[in-house]
Amino acid sequence: MGIVRPNLLLIGLLAASLAACDKPVSPEPTGDATWVFRNGRVYTVDAERSWAEAVAVTGNRITYVGPDAGVEKHIGTATKVIDLDGRMMLPAFQDSHIHPIGGGMQANACDLTDLGDLAAYRSKIAACARAKPDAPWILGGGWLMSVFGPGAAPSRLIIDELVPDRPVYLESSDGHTGWANSKALAIAGISAETPDPPDGIIDREPGTGEPVGSLQEGAMNLVTRVIPPSTLESRVMGFRYTRDMLHAFGITSIQDAGVTPADLEAYAYLDDRDELGLRVVASLYWDREQGLEQIDALLRLREQYSGRRNLRATTVKIMQDGVMENYTAAMLEPYLVPSGTRGIPMVEPDLLKLAVTELDTKDFQVHFHAIGDAAIRQCLDAVEAAIDANGRRGNRHHVSHIQMFDPAEIPRFAELDATANFQPLWAYADEYVTELTIPFIGEERARWMYPIRSVQDTGARIAFGSDWSVSSANPFQQIEVALTRQDPLLESGTAFIAEERIGLASAIAAFTINAAYVNSHDDSTGSIETGKLADLIVIDRNLFEIDPQEISEAKVVLTLFDGQPVHGDPDSL
Repeated sequence: MGIVRPNLLLIGLLAASLAACDKPVSPEPTGDATWVFRNGRVYTVDAERSWAEAVAVTGNRITYVGPDAGVEKHIGTATKVIDLDGRMMLPAFQDSHIHPIGGGMQANACDLTDLGDLAAYRSKIAACARAKPDAPWILGGGWLMSVFGPGAAPSRLIIDELVPDRPVYLESSDGHTGWANSKALAIAGISAETPDPPDGIIDREPGTGEPVGSLQEGAMNLVTRVIPPSTLESRVMGFRYTRDMLHAFGITSIQDAGVTPADLEAYAYLDDRDELGLRVVASLYWDREQGLEQIDALLRLREQYSGRRNLRATTVKIMQDGVMENYTAAMLEPYLVPSGTRGIPMVEPDLLKLAVTELDTKDFQVHFHAIGDAAIRQCLDAVEAAIDANGRRGNRHHVSHIQMFDPAEIPRFAELDATANFQPLWAYADEYVTELTIPFIGEERARWMYPIRSVQDTGARIAFGSDWSVSSANPFQQIEVALTRQDPLLESGTAFIAEERIGLASAIAAFTINAAYVNSHDDSTGSIETGKLADLIVIDRNLFEIDPQEISEAKVVLTLFDGQPVHGDPDSL
């Protein structure tokens, strides 16, 4: 089957770790706890990757981790004692690359997610228009590029047949392509004479040059800038949808991979009312149409929106390229398409070095988007330039997506102390890989797609994020793919580059303590240790005792955020 299975060495290590539970993990104060969880399989993800049986929580802090016998002294008359009945407890998951507000708004709009063909898209778009007869625009997204084949260029005429009288704009599931009808294109002033922006492509009809209706990368802004801005209410509603979904998946800390000032306003609104429910690190967008002069504005946003209870705007997001499927990911060698394009480096590499060096000086963390091997190299070159100029300031820069590597770049993550932020759910051979990517880069280069194991083996730190709503936010599906390199929803299939599979302990760490490091929460979250915040989850099965292909079926039955249940009922365990 080509899957990773628990081996005897691992079983032995687990047994030894459980045997160590005859003493607490670390000293702890005595006194009545708010919660006591006992009779569990507690995988702490501490430095020793030790196991325990019981955890006590007092207020919002963990006050005991160890064997059942030692927790008794923490039980008072008001303590709620929960028998885990052998269930697994983990530190809550953290997502180091996600789009919670936009994803939630899309779910509340014309959402094409999980619809697999053009007929379903037609039906849903028509239904959305009927449901909102007075809406000036029909907005949404979630359509798959694979439905439209190589280049992903859906036609405006498809929507025109369904909604001829109002503008419609729908973004692809990955957010790198927009699909507009003729009305929307006309309002935006896009015609055969409109030039492509430097960072994007207007897909055009052969011969006439008329816009097809699909807009790649920066060309999307030609339409989005004329769409009426979203309201605070819609952004708040969108985030609440996402927050509740993430709680059900056991996620309590996130890094929003690109916020606008309006998004920050929504976060602050919720945080001021103690309704955020997540620890949020907000990545401020680097405007590709500006240069270093924008740093003063970024500093003002950081000052305004950091230092709050659960919100920090301490990171800057730089998009360095696009995606493979529309040939905009920046490549060292050309794509195997007639144009011979190498993609689009969104920020000129010398400017990127200057920008990252200056941001590093100001103690911003830089959160890069890099898909192609050229973009990965350019991002790492920029981190190296910052180190050369500033020394190692410990700002925890990380590069996300990192799909297509030149093998020479693999050791550089460890050398530069840059975190490799993978989205593991993408590391199997779906249609995006088999139909939209490999035919246009070749098998030889495809070997170095998502080389998670190779990067990890250099000693580099691996963190995981979902990129929701691009793909599922369910950590269990993502962990399964990291272990199997197979479709998590199927029972069979060939592992995609099987040698790049990793082990379960590494995958859990990537969603807990390593993601906490990226989010600068590792001193207070990411592991189950005394003194840390009580962000905890209980799972319905022990992930170490099941076949890896069953991991995607696991469920979180209880999520604690800051010591309080936000998903599940402790009394029902």
